[in-house]
Amino acid sequence: MKLSAELKTFEDRIGHRFRRPELLLRALTHGSVSSPTRADNQRLEFLGDRVLGLVMAEALLLDDKTATEGQLAPRFNALVRKEACAEVAREIDLGAVLKLGRSEMLSGGRRKQALLGDAMEALIAAVYRDAGFEAARDMILRLWGERIRSVEEDARDAKTALQEWAQARRLPPPSYTEVSRAGPDHAPVFTIAARLETGEEAQATAGSKRQAEQSAAKALLARLERA
Repeated sequence: MKLSAELKTFEDRIGHRFRRPELLLRALTHGSVSSPTRADNQRLEFLGDRVLGLVMAEALLLDDKTATEGQLAPRFNALVRKEACAEVAREIDLGAVLKLGRSEMLSGGRRKQALLGDAMEALIAAVYRDAGFEAARDMILRLWGERIRSVEEDARDAKTALQEWAQARRLPPPSYTEVSRAGPDHAPVFTIAARLETGEEAQATAGSKRQAEQSAAKALLARLERA
C-alpha cells in the first residue's frame, strides 16, 4: 500500500515512517466514515491511551526521582488528558489528514478537541503496533517535549487551590456560573464567572466549561494574591 504525498509529509512531521501504512490510515479514520470493510480508529485509541500512560508514568519517574505519588498524579493527569493530546495533534496538524464523513467535516470535525485527542491516541497505538514500544515512546517524548519538563506548573488545579483558599478562611466553596455561551454548536465558547461569598469575582472564556472554570479560578486566585 502506498501513501499519498500528503500522508508522507505527515510522517515527516511525526518522525516515523510506517512499514505497515494501513495502520496509519486506520488511525486517521473517524467513525463517521467507517464501514464493514473500513475499520475506524476507536480500538487503536483504546490501546494508544494505555501506551501514552505508560510512557508518561516512566518519564515522570525519571524526571523527578524524589516526587511522591501525590505529586506525580496531577502531573500525569495533565500530560495524558484529552486537552493535552489535542494540543499536540494541532501542533502536527493532524486534523488536516483525518478521514471524516461529510457531516463531521461540515460541523468542524477537524478542529474538535475530543476528536483530535482521540486521533492522537490512535496514532500512538499505530506507531506502537508498527514498530514497537521504543518507537512509540520516542515519538511521544519528542512531540510532548517541553510539556514534560514544565508539567508541574501546568498540573496545578486552580479550582482546588481556590477552594482550599476559601476553606482556610472559613468561607463556603466558590461558585461557578455560566455568564454566556457563544459560537456554533460544534465549537462553543463559554464565559464562566468564579465567585466567592465575599463578593470577589473573576471571569474567563474558553472552548469548554472545564477550561473556562479553571481559568476563572486561576484569575481570581491571582487577584486575591495581589490584594
